Amino acid sequence: MKKIRIGLIGLGNIGTGVYEILTRKARFLEKKTGAALELRYACDQRISQRGRLKIPRKIFVRNPRMVLKDPSVDIVIELIGGIKTARTVILEALRSRKHVVTANKALLAECGPEIFRTAVRLGREIFFEASVGGGIPIIKTLRESFAANRITAIHSIINGTCNYILTRMSKDRLSFDEALRQAQEKGYAEADPTLDISGADAAHKITILAMLAFEGLVPFSAVSMEGITGITSDDITFAHEFGYVIKLLAIAKKTDRGIEARVQPTLLPAGHILANVDDSFNGILLHGDEVGDSLLYGRGAGRRPTASAVVSDVIDLARLITAGQRAPKLPVSRSLKVKNLSAIESRYYLRFTAVDRPGVLSRISSVLARQGISISDVIQKERRAGKIVPLILLTHHSREDKIRRSLKLLNKLSVVRARTQVIRIED
Repeated sequence: MKKIRIGLIGLGNIGTGVYEILTRKARFLEKKTGAALELRYACDQRISQRGRLKIPRKIFVRNPRMVLKDPSVDIVIELIGGIKTARTVILEALRSRKHVVTANKALLAECGPEIFRTAVRLGREIFFEASVGGGIPIIKTLRESFAANRITAIHSIINGTCNYILTRMSKDRLSFDEALRQAQEKGYAEADPTLDISGADAAHKITILAMLAFEGLVPFSAVSMEGITGITSDDITFAHEFGYVIKLLAIAKKTDRGIEARVQPTLLPAGHILANVDDSFNGILLHGDEVGDSLLYGRGAGRRPTASAVVSDVIDLARLITAGQRAPKLPVSRSLKVKNLSAIESRYYLRFTAVDRPGVLSRISSVLARQGISISDVIQKERRAGKIVPLILLTHHSREDKIRRSLKLLNKLSVVRARTQVIRIED
């Protein structure tokens, strides 16, 4: 029986899960692959991890170079996280003729072109199922299962932290700060949640998905990103009154003028399939020209689901190595043009903080009309003379640049007392 030697670098939360699966299920995995998976190295700078996980002394190392320089290692699993060191480890692994498995979404989004092209040039495989969606097999679905389809759109909820926060704001009437604190207490949010709530985590993931769906490299710098820190309890309530819920969506669409790639708070109709993806769950809705709409749903993070995805990649790689075969080719031969956000078209939710006096709605609507923006729905709260009240408008489809020009004018009006809230709508 062929032996596949593995070097595991990084024994944090996910690395611990991977170590446990590889050691606890060795016989089970052998039957799955038809090969013996030997964990040759378990590497972490913290020597405390050896005692905590009861790792045999003969396989525990603290220096990744020991893994990378050993010619007997077939597969390197990179679970360090971050970008600088992880990039060096992966590139050196590929140059040392080793295959790579990683869960590092930030690295693949920001340095993907260099890494993927290096892998293709050297004839090495790089697998990254765990980089998006945790235990949801979205990467394999795009690379293999939907190979007969032209994917035209992805609408996804791929950050469990933000989804949990928005769910609790909606169902429990919590403020953003209260919902975030609860997410941190339950372990769904980091002590510093910036990467999640800013939209950056979801932007990394949609960059990877867009590359696979539309068969070309996507520059991460071109992906539009907006987080959820500006969403208020009032926005949640008003959205409900219109029959919508608010979700943080990562969207990728193929158009005649380039692709759209953006992360944004979004109003979805209450009956939309993604509107009912709640708490820390993820949902990825794909549209293919042959299969139509298809939803993948599940846990998007956590030790066990993510470690499961990493080990599944190891199994697939071991099968390929044993059979002398290659994985589907990565789409590295071209770069995709990403449309500027100002050129997209959407419907919009606009919440004005306005002085409660006659004629305010007409003044606002006239500014919008001059930009060719028409109003579909209005909520104007009960009048209270001399008070400041919310005025909420939904628009018909309009270009983003027209909305921006209108708001630049509207926010200067004396009757508008705060920056206008803008949320896009996907019907």
